[in-house]
Amino acid sequence: MTKTPTSPANFSGFIHLPTRAPASGLRGESLASGMKVGLLGGSFDPPHPGHLHLARTAMRRLGLDRVWWLVSPGNPLKSRQPASFDHRFQAVQKLANEPGMVVSDIETRLGTSRTIDLVEALRKRHHDVHFVWLMGSDNLAQFHRWARWRDVFNALPVAVLSRPQDELRSRLSRAARSFASSRIRERQAHILPLKTAPAWTYLNEPLHSDSSTQLRLQLKT
Repeated sequence: MTKTPTSPANFSGFIHLPTRAPASGLRGESLASGMKVGLLGGSFDPPHPGHLHLARTAMRRLGLDRVWWLVSPGNPLKSRQPASFDHRFQAVQKLANEPGMVVSDIETRLGTSRTIDLVEALRKRHHDVHFVWLMGSDNLAQFHRWARWRDVFNALPVAVLSRPQDELRSRLSRAARSFASSRIRERQAHILPLKTAPAWTYLNEPLHSDSSTQLRLQLKT
C-alpha cells in the first residue's frame, strides 16, 4: 500500500532523519546551485552491476555532478514484497561506493513511493539544481503505469538507458510515443540536464545482462 506523502511545505530538509539513524551516504545530499544531478530510483532488490553500469553511463554521457540512488520503500506495481529496506539500503551503499554516487532514503523520509511526489519535493527544495530522471529501457516500457507519469515527464528531463529486457518494446511504448516530439538526439545528451522539460533521450551503450530478477532466482537455487 502506498503511504500518504508528506507535504513538501512541511519538508524541512534532506539532512534530518526523524525515523532512521544517519547513513554515511547522505553526506552527499548537500547540493550547490547549478549542479546536475541524476535521480536513479528503484527497489534495488538486490542491487547489481547492471545498476552501477547505468549510473556510470549516465554520469559520463550527461556530464552529471552526482547520481542519487533513491532506494524505494517498495514498488506499488509489484505484488511481491521486497527484502527489508535496511538490507537493500546497505547493499546499495556497498555497490555504489564511488565518487559522485549518493545513496539516499529520501522516499522513506517523505513517506511516499510515488516518483511524482519525490520529484515535486526535490524541485521545490532545490529549484536551482538541474535534476534528471534516470531509468533503464525496461522501465520505459511500463512507465505509463506509474502514477501521474505524464507529470514526471513534464517536470524534469528524462534519460533512458538501454537494457537487455524489452529494448524494442520500450521504444514503442506509450510513454515514448506520447513524448516523441520531446526526444533529443543521443549525440546531444550532454545538454539534456539543462533542457526545459519535457525533454528526454535514449542512450545506447553496450548492454549489461545482470538483472535483479535473475539474481534472486540464482540465490534460490
